[in-house]
Amino acid sequence: MTFILNRRTLLAGASLLAAPGIGRAQTAWPTKPIRIVVTFPPGGTSDIVARLVGQYLSEKVGQQVIVDNRAGAGGTLAADIVKKEAADGHTLLLANNAPFTISPTQFRQIPYDTVKDFTHIAYIGASAPGLFVQPSLGVKTLKEFIDKAKAQPGQIKYGSSGVGSIHHVLGEALKRRAGINVVHVPYRGTAPAIQDFKAGVLTCFYDLVAQNVPLLSANEAVCVAIAAPERISQAPQVPTFREQGVDLVLENWLGVSGPAGIPAPVVATMHTALSEVLALAPVKERLMSWGVEQKAMTSAAYAGFVADQIQVWRPLIIEAGAQER
Repeated sequence: MTFILNRRTLLAGASLLAAPGIGRAQTAWPTKPIRIVVTFPPGGTSDIVARLVGQYLSEKVGQQVIVDNRAGAGGTLAADIVKKEAADGHTLLLANNAPFTISPTQFRQIPYDTVKDFTHIAYIGASAPGLFVQPSLGVKTLKEFIDKAKAQPGQIKYGSSGVGSIHHVLGEALKRRAGINVVHVPYRGTAPAIQDFKAGVLTCFYDLVAQNVPLLSANEAVCVAIAAPERISQAPQVPTFREQGVDLVLENWLGVSGPAGIPAPVVATMHTALSEVLALAPVKERLMSWGVEQKAMTSAAYAGFVADQIQVWRPLIIEAGAQER
């Protein structure tokens, strides 16, 4: 049964607000169903993470959690919707690179300020992309790939999930740092890129490593490098770009944010609830299986992280030529 508590009830008995594990909250949250707006269509990483977190958050706080997919405009559509909602913690954004760290540089104008117009509540984790190559290319390491590309200028084609995507930005960053000439072929998502890779149309592609472990296990692709700060548990045999002499760390991160102005006590209650959900064994296991490496952050640290990521990504997006013209 779902209970909705009003202010009079809370004042009369604050203990009624406390959901299991949260402790005695002093703030009226939540008092109605919670909506999590997702920047991508159903089925993607952001969507399945939102549904997983929403399920366990609902059980913890005693309110229904609704996932609302609002794809479009590089994530700015969803972010703008959340920005305009009441700052009471009942409408949240499953935040990621797209609206917060890529769009501010990619587009000439967006309808919000990533830092000022949002309350950044909790960091979830990040998944890392890697460079996958054809086994027939005969390379096992990043150096071997770079040497091969230099020996065949303009002949190697790499696929990405689209212009301005994390995969495109990573591919262009490697081109410039390694001084190689490879051809970018953008797709609408990674699925068609992988299909062409399997058909031999592409020499290589960039995608999240965890999602392509079956491809590696079947020896249908070789992952020569991963853009994580350190090796990941899903593919511990794959070295990072940094390990191989190229300083590239570009992760697809996820977090929970809301409109600007959510009261600090509410933010603290929300952060505690979300942290406890993320610490649950079933949640940790599912996130790990999807390649989302968790990392604990305070709300303040997460807000600083978002601001820093804009600066990290800006030169890379410009280098990739992914800015709106």
